[in-house]
Amino acid sequence: MRCGTPLIAALFFMLPGGAFADSSSPLLAAYYDRQMAIVEGGTYAWQGRARPQRIDVDASQVGVGRDVYYALNKKGHLLAWRHLTVRPTPLMRGVTDFAAGSSAVLAITKDGVLWRIDPLSKARKKIAGNVAQAAVGDGANYYITKTGALFVRGKSHRGQYGNGRLTATKDFIQTASAVVRVSAHTGHAILLTKDGNVLGTGGNIYGPVGRHGLGDKAVRWSPLMANAKAVATGSLHTLAIRQDNGLFAWGDGYGTEPKLVMSDVVAVAAGSSRTIALRRDGTLWQWERGANPERLRLR
Repeated sequence: MRCGTPLIAALFFMLPGGAFADSSSPLLAAYYDRQMAIVEGGTYAWQGRARPQRIDVDASQVGVGRDVYYALNKKGHLLAWRHLTVRPTPLMRGVTDFAAGSSAVLAITKDGVLWRIDPLSKARKKIAGNVAQAAVGDGANYYITKTGALFVRGKSHRGQYGNGRLTATKDFIQTASAVVRVSAHTGHAILLTKDGNVLGTGGNIYGPVGRHGLGDKAVRWSPLMANAKAVATGSLHTLAIRQDNGLFAWGDGYGTEPKLVMSDVVAVAAGSSRTIALRRDGTLWQWERGANPERLRLR
């Protein structure tokens, strides 16, 4: 069944929590050259510019690590598989949201507990409770509590903590408040506050953190854009969806100031060189940094 405009919008904005490191929505995922999408009820996965392949999983959320595809099915089972021809393997049950990356998977269960899962051994470690969202970066991980407090642990040499710290901590520490979303990638992170402000911190050689610390790093959360409702970041560029559904990008291929690249966007995800976006009419788009968006045909 085709998802019309009202259903697409409702699905995106009414889903709970949402723990997706590289994406603004559970419907999309990207990590380096791998992408996944849920479109019109179908689950798709592909690499690079290859044709998206439909996967036999009834997914409510998708995610991508460096070598692994993930999906959360509608029964709350978190699944993983390394090759598109291999049957998915269950990792955990009772999951409501998750975030995937190169180092691990962060899963949130129905009771609001955040777990770290090793995708190879399936070993689990409890991290925190009362969690609403999480993100896995290449060197630092993040989570947001239900009260909007942002916590971080991991590498800090590029300013990933956002509080001026350049040395790592043993435990997660709070570095921001009033946060509703966080997205992380190669040495940097982007957050969205409750009042719609986008802030960034960390490595900024190519500009994913805007003009702040360009050519080196930003060590504190710095303002990038206002009036936003969703964010995503890749290895070299960052994206935000404004309240009017305009999609803005900055970083490599775009410059340091937010640039409008598409209208009527409800979800976006960023990898290394590519961006994928879902528009209000249910169409899926993909493009290289700085290039014009091209529609992906799924059939």
